[in-house]
Amino acid sequence: MNFSIQDVLENEKYQLIPLQQGDFESLYEVASDPKVWEQHPNKGRYQKEVFENFFKGAIESKGAFKIVDKATGDVLGSTRFYDFDENKNSIFIGYTFYGTKSWGKGINPQIKKLMLDYIFQFVDAVHFHIGKENYRSQIALERLGGEKVAEEEVAYFGEPTRTNFVYEIKKENWI
Repeated sequence: MNFSIQDVLENEKYQLIPLQQGDFESLYEVASDPKVWEQHPNKGRYQKEVFENFFKGAIESKGAFKIVDKATGDVLGSTRFYDFDENKNSIFIGYTFYGTKSWGKGINPQIKKLMLDYIFQFVDAVHFHIGKENYRSQIALERLGGEKVAEEEVAYFGEPTRTNFVYEIKKENWI
């Protein structure tokens, strides 16, 4: 891999800043609302001990970001790049969550655009694992041009295996 999956990415409104150990409390403040996790494969991540495992996986991935509102400095959520496949020249984007105050404001499409614009300089395809009951994320990916290409069992870091759909966006189809 001849590129970084943890560069600072930003547009006029938002920054994706590489996640660090000291970000736990500010990110947990966002993640501690059970509504955030209602449609995610692990609905218990609002609990501190469960979120600690999620956060540890994010740090160890070396591809995770905190999402920051540049105007206020507020942490809005987190996302990451993971599972680069050199043979397929592809990577995953996922483990994304936002606090409820960020829902319905068009933030996620802007964040995904930042990430896709950046990573398509280096890969030909981006995949997304989305829980089979995560209808919000499925709709969001379809609006971005994602195509459901598979269904697979995914074992999240330190969590039980869950059924996920795999969505794909190819570089050639990205605007």
